[in-house]
Amino acid sequence: MRRTASLILLAFAVFFTALSPLMRWYAFPRLAKVPPGQYQNMVLEAKPATLIDYGTMKAEQVPKVTIVQTLKGNVAASDRIEKTAGRDVVVWDALSYVVGPDGAMVSEVPERYIFDAHSQEPVHATGEMVDGDPVRREGIEYKWPFLTEKRDYTYFDAQTRTSAPIHYKGTRTFRGLEVYYFEQTVPWTKVPLPSKLPVKGITPESVEKTGTTRWYTTKRMFWVDPTTGAPVNGQEIHREELRGGYLLPGGGKVTAFAGHVKMRDDYVDSTVALVASQRRLVLLLTSYLPWGFLVLGAVLLSLSLYLEARSRARTSSRRRSGPGVVIAGRAPSPAQPTPAD
Repeated sequence: MRRTASLILLAFAVFFTALSPLMRWYAFPRLAKVPPGQYQNMVLEAKPATLIDYGTMKAEQVPKVTIVQTLKGNVAASDRIEKTAGRDVVVWDALSYVVGPDGAMVSEVPERYIFDAHSQEPVHATGEMVDGDPVRREGIEYKWPFLTEKRDYTYFDAQTRTSAPIHYKGTRTFRGLEVYYFEQTVPWTKVPLPSKLPVKGITPESVEKTGTTRWYTTKRMFWVDPTTGAPVNGQEIHREELRGGYLLPGGGKVTAFAGHVKMRDDYVDSTVALVASQRRLVLLLTSYLPWGFLVLGAVLLSLSLYLEARSRARTSSRRRSGPGVVIAGRAPSPAQPTPAD
C-alpha cells in the first residue's frame, strides 16, 4: 500500500515540477495580453502655461491648459486585422484634446495605434495614422511590454511621426510601487499643423501658404511599473512655436504653447490603484504559481521518497525475521515424528 502511495506522489511531484517552468515560459506569454476592448482616459494639466492668442498672434500667460487623452479599444477593427495578421491584435483609437482656461479647444489630434496584444510591438495595417496622416510606427507608444527590462526602448513620437530611444534612468519608488524611470528629449523639430485649428476659417493649408511653420520640442518622462509595463505617472516639459511668414510680427517666431504638463493627482491615484491590482495577476503567472508548483513538487517528492524508504525498511525487516509464526512469545517447536503403525 505504501509503495502504491509513493508512486502516486512521485507522479504528482513530476507533474507539478514540470508545470512550474511551463506556467512561466509557455502559459504566461500566451495568457498575458492587453484586452481589445479596453477604455481609459487621462487628464493632464500645465499650470501655469503660455498660449498663443490667434487674434493678436501673441503669446499670453494663462493659469492652466488641460489635455484630455482618451484610449478606446476598437474591437471590430482588431477582429478584422487579426484575420490577416494571424495573432492577437489591439486597436486603440486615441484622442488628445487640448483646451484653454476658458474651455475652448486649442487642438485636437486623433490617432489609431495598432499593436500586438502580448508584446506591445506595433502591427502595421491599414488605418494606422496620426491626425489623418498614415504612419508606420516603430517601437512602443503609451505602454511598455509586460516585465519591462532595465534598458532603453524605441518610443514613437506622435508630433514628429518618428521614433527615437527613450532612456532608462534608474529604479525609483512612486506611491509605494517600485518603478522604472524613463526619459526622452525630442529636439526642436518642424512638425505638421493640427488638422483642426481653434480659429474658424483658418486651415493648416492657409497657414502654410503664409510661410508660417510649426516647431516643437519636449522632454518626456515616464514612471513605469515593470511588472505590467503600464506607466503610473507621466510628465512633459513641452514647447511649441510658430515661425516665419507674414502672419507673425516681423516674420519672427512666437510661442504657441509652453508648459510643464503633469497628470492630475486624482488620475495618478486611480492609475496606481488599477496597476497595483493588475500586477497581482501578472505575478500570479510569473512568480506565485511557478514557485508554488516547484515547492509543491519538492514536498511531494520528499514525501514519496519517505514512504518508499518506509516500505523498503518494512520489507527488509520481514525478510530478516525468517519463515514461521510466533505464538504467545514462544518459538515454534520442531515437528514431532509420527509413530509407526
